[in-house]
Amino acid sequence: MTLFSGMSRKCSVDLPGEERMEVDCNQGDTTIDSFEDCVQLGDVKDMRLEAEAVVNDVLFAVAEMYVSHLLENTLDVAYINVKTREGNRYCLELTEAGLRVVGYEFDHVDDTLTCQYHETVYSLLDSLSPGYREAFGNALLQRLERLKQNGQ
Repeated sequence: MTLFSGMSRKCSVDLPGEERMEVDCNQGDTTIDSFEDCVQLGDVKDMRLEAEAVVNDVLFAVAEMYVSHLLENTLDVAYINVKTREGNRYCLELTEAGLRVVGYEFDHVDDTLTCQYHETVYSLLDSLSPGYREAFGNALLQRLERLKQNGQ
């Protein structure tokens, strides 16, 4: 447990496994008991958690998508495997800069690729997959229809 007293200070946070991380906090008199508390304060993003959220958000619109179990996922970078509705496979890299394609096979990073970063998974998938675009549009229309039927 670390106690902050009104000024920005470093604190060590225990992470899953044996990892530790130092973060800056300026939250007044705030007690940080765990990594989850620190994430809730908005001081750090764990790309492993972000990757799981990305997958859960768009899984309905792709053929297959999951966080890589073979590539090393850390606080700074996570890898996501995605198979589009057209059958194309990609390995995606998620960092603070955004998402980008790093390979054209699951669990494979091609260091020679220089693909652009996308701010959102929606933008990246929209550029890769007409099937994603269609599935997303259909889901949006269904949601609007439900709202209309409920009188909202």
